[in-house]
Amino acid sequence: MNIIFSTPKKFYIASSFQNIEDVRYVRDQLTAKGFQHTYDWTQNSRAANLEELQRIGNAEKEAVQLADFLIILLPAGKGGHIEFGLALANDITIYLYSPNEDIYDMNFTSTFYHLDNVRIIVGTHRQLLENIFINEQ
Repeated sequence: MNIIFSTPKKFYIASSFQNIEDVRYVRDQLTAKGFQHTYDWTQNSRAANLEELQRIGNAEKEAVQLADFLIILLPAGKGGHIEFGLALANDITIYLYSPNEDIYDMNFTSTFYHLDNVRIIVGTHRQLLENIFINEQ
């Protein structure tokens, strides 16, 4: 009998400091289900100098590249959108979460939000997590 062990899927969450509690909630729910978080930026304080920015930037870049999927919790800042771009360039599945329908409004949306490897989820964090659990198990 062959036993196949699967390695846990790895994820990274991008967002803004204003969503730090939401990021921690989603992180905790995923790690409780056995997913592996590649980097927890919520443990950082805001960078005070350029050296800290570089250190954090390198860690976040590596974390995105190691991830099997990326989660973007909107609203996200410029860093989150750069991480979104890194995931697109590396053909990583992106779960783009919005709490409202603004993501479909032509005044707020982006061309890149609607590419093939981007899965838009509008609603609650529970709906986001259910979508991930279904697609990433």
